[in-house]
Amino acid sequence: MTPSVVLSLGLGLSLLVALALIDGNLRRELNQAAQEQAPSFFFVDIQNHEKDAFQSLIAEKAAGTEFNAVPMLRGHIVSLKGIPAADYPAPPEAEWILRGDRGITYSETLPENSVITAGEWWPKDYTGEPLVSFSDDNARELGLKVGDTVTVNVLGRQITAKIANFRTVDWESMSINFVMIFSPNTFAGAPHTHLATVGWPGEATLQQELDLLKEVTQAFPTITSIRVKDAIAQVNELVGQLAWAIRGASSITLLASVLVLAGALAAGHQSRIYDAVILKTLGATRGRLIKAYILEYLILGGTTAIFALFAGSLAAYFIITGVMEGTFTLLPITAIAAIIGALIFTVGFGLLGTWRVLGEKPAPVLRNL
Repeated sequence: MTPSVVLSLGLGLSLLVALALIDGNLRRELNQAAQEQAPSFFFVDIQNHEKDAFQSLIAEKAAGTEFNAVPMLRGHIVSLKGIPAADYPAPPEAEWILRGDRGITYSETLPENSVITAGEWWPKDYTGEPLVSFSDDNARELGLKVGDTVTVNVLGRQITAKIANFRTVDWESMSINFVMIFSPNTFAGAPHTHLATVGWPGEATLQQELDLLKEVTQAFPTITSIRVKDAIAQVNELVGQLAWAIRGASSITLLASVLVLAGALAAGHQSRIYDAVILKTLGATRGRLIKAYILEYLILGGTTAIFALFAGSLAAYFIITGVMEGTFTLLPITAIAAIIGALIFTVGFGLLGTWRVLGEKPAPVLRNL
């Protein structure tokens, strides 16, 4: 009985443990990033003539906040290394870069949250051929190297730039990040808007954020304001809905495991009757037999829980770190819940199946031995 219970019930619980750990780790990373790294607001579509006035308003109404603004254009990649984007052999994880419009920018200096991993940044007041800095991870996924060319379509005009360097991008910081940053001369004279972030040094209060949002909306009605916490709350809600939907589907697996457990107990029913009768004939009391069975099922449940914890945690680890490229943390509450669940199932069903056994009278059973 032990192998079938551990494998069937253990696999069902392993699935639930893996889902709970994935859900918990995703929520932890989102909330941690929101509290420790993410800015309070993103402001989009700031026109050139509004930038200075907008920055002055932020300095006046939200003194002490960190303000960061960059030029913002939209464009899509036409070709890489002379190969049309539609024909480029991009791996599945990098196909999104070649689909649709991308936010792009230009900068004279390397962004503060970036580190050059290959090549060199262009000098100030650079006036040569158009250059572009590419996100290191994305460039390697696309098989690019320093010196390759990238052609983008911006405002209906195709511009070919040479890759000057690769740089690290901390996407988890939720700050302003771009796959491609061009040298300033690339878009000289091109009309564009600005993207800005505003964040308090510590965690801002709800009233502070609402007051700033009201001031910006009244003074600059055409600027789009995005409160980061609202966006993260929506993502959290979506993650929660997906998790509950998957848990509902996985409950079928757990139900099948419970049926296997019930079948295993039923298969050993007759032998347990004989064991109980012999032990009662030798002087064992019902209370002592119950304690013995509880101990047996506790050991069985503990074995199942350890199996479920190990298998579920391993599966969640590979999904979080390998597929989602996040940071995995073993959540103790989930681990304790898995152990309690396994013990309840095994002890509860075990005692339910053996309770009738303990009530059997010895004489009829002994005559059939």
